[in-house]
Amino acid sequence: MSTLQFFNYPGTETNSESFHYSQAVRIGPTVKTSGQGGWDESGNITSDVEKQVAVAFENVERALKKVDSRLSWENVYAVRSYHINVEETFDLVTSKFKMVLPNHRPIWTCLEIGKLGIEGMVIEIEVEAYCPF
Repeated sequence: MSTLQFFNYPGTETNSESFHYSQAVRIGPTVKTSGQGGWDESGNITSDVEKQVAVAFENVERALKKVDSRLSWENVYAVRSYHINVEETFDLVTSKFKMVLPNHRPIWTCLEIGKLGIEGMVIEIEVEAYCPF
């Protein structure tokens, strides 16, 4: 049986302690992230929706790289995105997919929900990735 390894990247340690969760877990060759939002290293969230989506994508990459520096969006095979207003963020997400995933198309579940865990957040993205290293 594989050992569970949990990870947090810089700037997320306070939430990890306060709310008792991690940003990523590795189970053998599989890596899963918790929902990544558009927060900066201070935990601040911009009101600019386009920037928030871009930073959420960057935070997914940070979570993956904390597990193994060789991991990237190229290793992602599944995505779940949670949107406060899917009409406002859907095209932004698909545009980012084309940028960070030019060579493959992961499976994707996209949900519109009423509220996210942090006030002002408009999106959370969680992924599963294959880590052959």
